[in-house]
Amino acid sequence: MTSVAVTPVIPEAFAYTLTLGGRFAGTQDWVVRPDKGTLVVRVQSDFSGALPAGRRVQESRIELETGYSLAYAEAEGSSRKPHFETIFDRNAGTVTLRQGKDEASQPLLEGHHDPLSLLLWLRGQTSWSQAGTAQAGTVQADAPAAEPTTLSARLVGGRVHVQTLQGGSVQGLEARVYFLRPGGAYVYVEQQAPHRLLRLIQPSDFGPVEALLTLERPGVVASREVTRAGAVQGHARPVRGQVGKPRRRNTR
Repeated sequence: MTSVAVTPVIPEAFAYTLTLGGRFAGTQDWVVRPDKGTLVVRVQSDFSGALPAGRRVQESRIELETGYSLAYAEAEGSSRKPHFETIFDRNAGTVTLRQGKDEASQPLLEGHHDPLSLLLWLRGQTSWSQAGTAQAGTVQADAPAAEPTTLSARLVGGRVHVQTLQGGSVQGLEARVYFLRPGGAYVYVEQQAPHRLLRLIQPSDFGPVEALLTLERPGVVASREVTRAGAVQGHARPVRGQVGKPRRRNTR
């Protein structure tokens, strides 16, 4: 798979409302900021209401040129210390996974995505597709081949296949719809720039959890907001490519 450079190159912030079966289930806040040739994405999910109360913080560092992940981590609750980390070392040619005190490495044979970089990669795919559509009708010798209806991306847990579905509409905005498997998640990306993630639907132990973008919030934030993104922390233990998926908690 040839990756596509991620779309955002300026600071962005997005807020989402989480619902489960039509009932309020929490909030999710995204901060995206460039940092020395990389893009840092921080996602904080606060579960409540229809879901057991809890917090999850995910953070990804992405190479701007390729869109591939350089590092990914996840923390839960009030702890800022990641309980899971993945580091992609191109120079050493290794992938290092850390969970608690355990650490393991394996060869890095190709570019990898993580759950967050995968979603930004889909933003880039939508941007590329939209640019191709705008040029339709113009004959060019070096024009790219028609985009496939099914894409694939490599994650640590395995390969994710992405199927492009018929377009839809979210809150009056035209969206490109992607279906991810395994996992069964749906991703709705805004057709027009800035190609925001308008809607995310993800299976969980409690049923499909939906994240809907709050359109009233500005997409570009002041630098003082971006600096609150914090250090790299943030890997979802469930199927790779899922964002902030709540897990059933032991009540005993």
